[in-house]
Amino acid sequence: MTLSIQASYLPADDLEASVSFYRDILGFEVRDEGPLHATVGPPGQPGTSLVLRPLAAEELTDEERATIAELMAKGVHGIIVLSTPDLIDTFDRIQATGADVVQEPVRQSYGAFDCSFRDPAGNLVRFEER
Repeated sequence: MTLSIQASYLPADDLEASVSFYRDILGFEVRDEGPLHATVGPPGQPGTSLVLRPLAAEELTDEERATIAELMAKGVHGIIVLSTPDLIDTFDRIQATGADVVQEPVRQSYGAFDCSFRDPAGNLVRFEER
């Protein structure tokens, strides 16, 4: 059996801000946009996409939105790991845009050299040097 990841979903409470982050800061292509979703992906990798969409199909109460925002701020929901050949350069370029830094580049005890940011929706975006 041969399998590959075609798409992963990440919550996005503000599609415009999330698309801007993935397109303008990370350099992803916008492959599809609709009123309730956007699909983005790395250039040259048409078979791999991220679908950005709201958490709920129905309207949420203010209390529900606050609960979701609080959980996302703690990193409870969406996480994506991207690889880069030059972590320091990637970190410096993303940090220069004012993106929310979660972890500066560090060598982990298990050997990974990584850093992380939050996207506008609060999803954790981790970068690992490969």
